[in-house]
Amino acid sequence: MNRAEILRRRIQGLTVLFMAGLVLSGVTAIPLRWEVSRLAIFIASNDWSSHLHGGVLTDWLSSVQSALDRTAAAQPFLFYGTDWLAFGHFVIAIAFIGALRDPVRNRWLFDFGLIACTLVIPYAFVCGAVREIPVWWRLIDCSFGVFGAVPLWFGRGWTAELEKLTAKKS
Repeated sequence: MNRAEILRRRIQGLTVLFMAGLVLSGVTAIPLRWEVSRLAIFIASNDWSSHLHGGVLTDWLSSVQSALDRTAAAQPFLFYGTDWLAFGHFVIAIAFIGALRDPVRNRWLFDFGLIACTLVIPYAFVCGAVREIPVWWRLIDCSFGVFGAVPLWFGRGWTAELEKLTAKKS
């Protein structure tokens, strides 16, 4: 297998990984109440509450679960926002089909993705502060940008290398 084919396979693998992460992240935005409830039960049943910063996580999850339950009872239409959040993730993942098909022609997608991943960090800190989200939770949100940037960074570099290889052949 030549170097260009190796690069194409690597780029495709990382692009599929990134797309899968977007889809999975989007899917988890839909059953929000159920997920928070299960996570709270899991943490409480494993007696992690005393080990995780003196119960801070358990208290936070309890507060979130209570707010979600009250919102569902009084204003269920607000959850439509998380449905649209999921939809946004799915659409962005679909856009990366272009990088699967022709990574050199669509290399801008890697830049777009890296910019979006970078913007997660200030967005989480600013909006999180406004919404009184604990700093440790905002760091979890920031990790999505950091982890998402890794495959995009490699994909961007390998695409540049692939472009140089294919330009030499022309």
